[in-house]
Amino acid sequence: MNAPASPGAPPLWRQLNAVATVLVAICAGESGTAALNHVEAGLRPGVQALVFHVLRWLGRAQALRQQLAKRAPPAQADALLCAALALAWREEGAPYDAFTLVDQAVEAAKRHPDTRRQASFINACLRRFLRERGPLVAATDDDPVAVWNHPRWWIARLQKEHPAHWQEILRANNTHAPMTLRVNQKKVAVAQYLCTLRAANIIATQAGESGVVLHKAMPVGAIPGFMEGQVSVQDAAAQMAAPLLLAGWAGRRDLHILDACAAPGGKTAHLLERADDARVTALDIDPARCERIDQNLQRLGLHASVVAADAMKPETWWPQQCHSEPFDAILLDAPCTASGIVRRHPDVRWLRRESDIAQLAAIQAVLLASLWPLLKPGGRLLYCTCSVFKAEGYDQIQTFVTHNTDATLLPSPGHLMPQIGANGDGVPDNQAGDHDGFFYALLEKRAA
Repeated sequence: MNAPASPGAPPLWRQLNAVATVLVAICAGESGTAALNHVEAGLRPGVQALVFHVLRWLGRAQALRQQLAKRAPPAQADALLCAALALAWREEGAPYDAFTLVDQAVEAAKRHPDTRRQASFINACLRRFLRERGPLVAATDDDPVAVWNHPRWWIARLQKEHPAHWQEILRANNTHAPMTLRVNQKKVAVAQYLCTLRAANIIATQAGESGVVLHKAMPVGAIPGFMEGQVSVQDAAAQMAAPLLLAGWAGRRDLHILDACAAPGGKTAHLLERADDARVTALDIDPARCERIDQNLQRLGLHASVVAADAMKPETWWPQQCHSEPFDAILLDAPCTASGIVRRHPDVRWLRRESDIAQLAAIQAVLLASLWPLLKPGGRLLYCTCSVFKAEGYDQIQTFVTHNTDATLLPSPGHLMPQIGANGDGVPDNQAGDHDGFFYALLEKRAA
């Protein structure tokens, strides 16, 4: 339970109204990040924490609301009611005690013009919930959406594609992701950096070759060495990309590497940290996101050729930017459903529709077909997505290899599940420690 708000802190009712507004935006198809950006700065940290909690329990909250009122109230009132239920439905892990939440939710309803008329209704629903919490919760225990807090189609798809691990994946998605750093070993050794953290009384453990997991998350500006470019924030699964692509190429000079769909530049930077004298082209379709790449590289003291262009249309940038010179290696971190990073972005599960998978898989197939001709014979393409759905991973690559006889699939991790050590096919997970869901396939181009 949280302690009472400190003097000067925004009242809980204001935060709850902001939470409800963000939830309405998400239910209307806006990303959580964009919706939270509309919240005033002074409220945003507290509202984000509450929104993430609500999104992790939204399935249960909506099922409880149906028990309390078969017909949904108007959107803002429904969002406020569901937010309160998500925060109060069980005592364990609740950020505030249930009576405080109910009191402040009713106050929020009274003070918002879109919910004022429903204040008595919200009060009646929440007071009944306090009286009958046990039976009401038990009545929702047979609903898989309430139990797992994911859309029904998402649950069914995981059951089919990952029958041995679907429950573990869903449980993992409802937990908090760790804060993992990648140490820039051009500037500092991992052991030395861990000593720096210990000296600052920051508890951390090593994960993988370059990763460090903080036991407690903290603002990036407070992380020792961050502004000096000694570390970057990057999940342990994402840290596998550069080592996989460059494996066995130690000592090779003047590698020409393309990082397609590169923003915000974490993998670009990791490639430059590991490959001496590499010439890296970092490509992204969004000019604003390309600025993020430049900013991250500048902080790390690294340089790449950053190009704002469409990877699916190489004729518009490859001849001019690369003089039609083929690449030794290509990293394709393709757009996807982001179904593997739900811990970090709990809105994803409620934003996605099952039809999105086929649409994104079609884009991934076009990207593979467009970039493959740009690779030298003997070169490598590393395809990855932060997805656990096979249409965006295993199935995508099997189809590509079948239709491209010059492509050889090299040993690759395949599907990595969040917090799980091996995928459903028994392929070993090469990354120590906690990580997001990901898919990796390393392809080599045979000479004609």
